[in-house]
Amino acid sequence: MAKLERIEQLTLLGAKDVFNMDDVAAYTGFTKGYIYRLVSERAIPFFKGGGKMNFFRREDVNAWLLQNRVSSQAEIAATAAAYVVKNPVRKGGRR
Repeated sequence: MAKLERIEQLTLLGAKDVFNMDDVAAYTGFTKGYIYRLVSERAIPFFKGGGKMNFFRREDVNAWLLQNRVSSQAEIAATAAAYVVKNPVRKGGRR
């Protein structure tokens, strides 16, 4: 039964463009306490609603989740190879 409720919750989240705190926790898989901490540190973009309500745009949450991309080994090697080709070593060992 819990799986069915989880599927239903995720289906409902798929139709929303604006999340509340519970929605963000379910969407990201982070605990609600962790989301509260991110909000208090202003580490995640949010909007203040009336009273103590906080709201999050789906696109802001997605951008925040994907902000610290790590390059793959192949990308690093390609960047290094392009640098070496563009900046050949001159006589004396300097570029």
